[in-house]
Amino acid sequence: MTRRAYTLLVGVAITMGVVAVTVAIVLDKGLRDPDGSLGPSWVRMPALVAGAFVVDLLPRSLWRSRHRLRSFGTHLRSLVDEHWTRERVTLVVVGLVSFYVTYVSYRNLKNFLPAIYGHKTYDNVLHNLDRTLMFGHEPAILLHQVLGETYAAHVLAFIYLLFLPVAPASLVVFLVWTRNISHGYWYATSHCLAWALGTLSYYLLPTLGPNFAFPWLYHDLDQTGVTSMLDSLWYSRYNAVWLPSSGSIQSIAGFASLHVGIILTLALITQHIVRQAWVRRVMWVYFGLTVVSTLYFGWHYIADDLAGALIAFVSVWVGGKATGQVFERRGRSSYPTATSSRVPRRAERMGLDSPIGSSED
Repeated sequence: MTRRAYTLLVGVAITMGVVAVTVAIVLDKGLRDPDGSLGPSWVRMPALVAGAFVVDLLPRSLWRSRHRLRSFGTHLRSLVDEHWTRERVTLVVVGLVSFYVTYVSYRNLKNFLPAIYGHKTYDNVLHNLDRTLMFGHEPAILLHQVLGETYAAHVLAFIYLLFLPVAPASLVVFLVWTRNISHGYWYATSHCLAWALGTLSYYLLPTLGPNFAFPWLYHDLDQTGVTSMLDSLWYSRYNAVWLPSSGSIQSIAGFASLHVGIILTLALITQHIVRQAWVRRVMWVYFGLTVVSTLYFGWHYIADDLAGALIAFVSVWVGGKATGQVFERRGRSSYPTATSSRVPRRAERMGLDSPIGSSED
């Protein structure tokens, strides 16, 4: 694997880290490692990889040794030698460290927004644009009328919150299970680039989002996990702005939608390299429902989702070029010029390069 495959990935992480540190120094604020439901990100990501390592090796080792369990250890070592090569370990380490730096920088730069912009936002501008695009109607109200405010709220809340495990887990899947190393670098680079471009968009056009700026439009929705999340984010922002000693991190920013950006990035690369048609279709359905959920709950304006989609297209294309992918005119398949030594280029073109495979049915 050539250095070309990870140059941009590492560059994005370093740039994000430098910018976050610089802004923190200028504002005289400390950097924080944001905690999630499973603990800090420096714990979550290695834990996900360890889980993937076990899921990858344990079932296959048991299957190979099913008639002679004493040979389990031999088969386990054989699988480690086959799959966990130096190239694989390099991909996993570089990918995880780059994502960790990028994501922590993203969260901190997002946290600094109120200190830089105060209460200045462009919510009224984007809200008026929404109404213009919908011929005077509120997009959320139209969705509430068409889909209802009870069962649909719970289904779409599940879809929206699914992003929280899918975003890091998808990175782990591409780092650990793509047989072609360059595809792992492609997704990791595009993934981190999308977070970086999303951070830039927050500073170019600061907004809160419809539910925070116009909460009365969403009061009739059933109580869901999204409702609890909205409340939590609002209180965290209040504490971060007015009670800095509380240690809260504010995470409210509307433009652009990284739910849309990250999930579309995943869908686009899946479309390019995954052989199974049903997997590709599931990803596109998930992406479509994600877009609907962002508008239904008022997380984002229409412009936010469009900007998120643009971020995804740019990230996938730039990430692909940086890691040596060659895009064919019909758009679905690509093959890498920077390949793993374990995957002949001829096999890649024939769609034999991945578990995640090629795009041919």
